[in-house]
Amino acid sequence: MEAIHVGLLGLGTVGSGVVKIIEDHQDKLMHQVGCPVKVKKVLVKNMDKERQVHIEKEVFTTNVDDVIKNPDIDVVIEVMGGVEETRQHLIEALKAKKHVVTANKDLMAVYGTELLSIATENGCDLFYEASVAGGIPILRSLVDGLASDRITKMMGIVNGTTNFILTKMTKLGSAYDEVLKEAQDLGYAEADPTSDVEGLDAARKMAILARLGFSMHVDLEDVKVKGISSVTDDDIGYSKRLGYTMKLIGIAQRENGKIEVAVEPTLLPESHPLAAVNDEYNAVYVYGEAVGETMFYGPGAGSLPTATSVVSDLVGVMKNMRLDVNGRSAVAPQFEKQLKSPEHIYAQHFLRITAKDQVGAFSNITSLFSERGVSFEKILQLPIKNSNLAEIVIVTHKAAQSDFEEILQHLNDLEVVEEVKSTYRVEGNGSI
Repeated sequence: MEAIHVGLLGLGTVGSGVVKIIEDHQDKLMHQVGCPVKVKKVLVKNMDKERQVHIEKEVFTTNVDDVIKNPDIDVVIEVMGGVEETRQHLIEALKAKKHVVTANKDLMAVYGTELLSIATENGCDLFYEASVAGGIPILRSLVDGLASDRITKMMGIVNGTTNFILTKMTKLGSAYDEVLKEAQDLGYAEADPTSDVEGLDAARKMAILARLGFSMHVDLEDVKVKGISSVTDDDIGYSKRLGYTMKLIGIAQRENGKIEVAVEPTLLPESHPLAAVNDEYNAVYVYGEAVGETMFYGPGAGSLPTATSVVSDLVGVMKNMRLDVNGRSAVAPQFEKQLKSPEHIYAQHFLRITAKDQVGAFSNITSLFSERGVSFEKILQLPIKNSNLAEIVIVTHKAAQSDFEEILQHLNDLEVVEEVKSTYRVEGNGSI
C-alpha cells in the first residue's frame, strides 16, 4: 500500500507535536497500518517563522485550498483553532472527500452534529478524540470500550488551567488573582483567561462527553455553567476545615431518560479520587450500569499528549481506509433530548452565611430549611472578631435544586442574615 498523505491546518503547539510524532513513530505507524505516513502540506500564516520541528519549505502554504482541495491529500488534520472560518474549511474538506481529524472542542461543541452528518454523507471519517482531555482516550473509551454498557454519570476535571489555580489556592493558601497571574506566566492560562476560569472551556467538553455518553443531541446552551473567578481563599479554607477539596467539576448524569449537564466549583471529600488530581492534570469518572466505576486520568493539555490523541485518530482513519469502511463510524443519537427540571436535580450544597450573632438568629435560618424538608449534614458557626456578626457554614443533605434556590431567595430577606457569601455543590458523599 502506498503512502498515506496528510495535510495540516495549523502548526502551533499541537501541530508541531503531530509532525514530531509522525516523524519519530514512523516504524510504529508502518506496523499499525502497513504503509508510511507523509505530511504533504501544512497551512501556516508565516512561511518564514522559526519552527519547533524541521519541515521543508515547499511543504508550507498560506493558501488553505492547497490542503483541503489537494487531490494528493487523504486526511486533513485541523489544529488551527477558531470556529466559524474553520467550520467552513472542514465542510469543504469533507465535501472534497477528505477524512478529517480535529482537536477543536469549540468547533465540535457547537457544530459537531452538523459536521458528523456531512462526513457520513460523503463517506468520510471525522474523529475528534483530542478535543476533550488532551492525551486521555476518553471519547474512544465511551464509543468503543464501553459501547455495550449504559452510562449513567460522567464526572470529572476537564480543564487544566482551573485545576492548576485551585490546587495552588488549596495547597498554598494563595489568593485567586495571584495564582491566575502565575498560571499566565507559566503558559497554563491565556492572556484573556475568561474561557477557562468562567467554565466555558469545560462546558464545551462536557457537551461533547454528554452527547457521546448518553447518545443524545446535547447543545452547549444545555450546560449550566459557573466559573471559579468568585472563589475566595475563605471558601477554600472552610471547605478544608470540613474535610473537602474544591475542584471545577463537570457533571453529566442521566436518570429515567432525563439528563443534567453542569460545570461548577464543587466540593469533594478529601478521600475522593478526583480530590487527588492536581495541577494541570485531568481526570474523568464514568459510571456504567454494568461496569460500575471507571476513572481516566492523565495530562489534559500540552503538545505531545494532545498530539498523541490526534495521531491515534489518524491511525483509526488509516485502518478504516484499509478496510474500506470510512464514514460508517458516526452513529446518530439514539434518544430524544430530555433535560431535568430543577425539581428533579438533587445534590448536596455548601452554604456560607454572615448573620447577626444574637439569640434566635440560627433558629430563624434553620426553620427556613426545615420548612422545605432540607436537613443539614455539617454545621460550623464562628463569631467574627470585633463585630456582632457570626460566620455560619452549612453542608446540606441532598435537596432539590428548586428548593435550594427558593431557600436562598428567602435567606436574603431574613432580617438576621447580613449576607449569603457563597454556595457550592457538594459531590461524592456516599452513593452517586
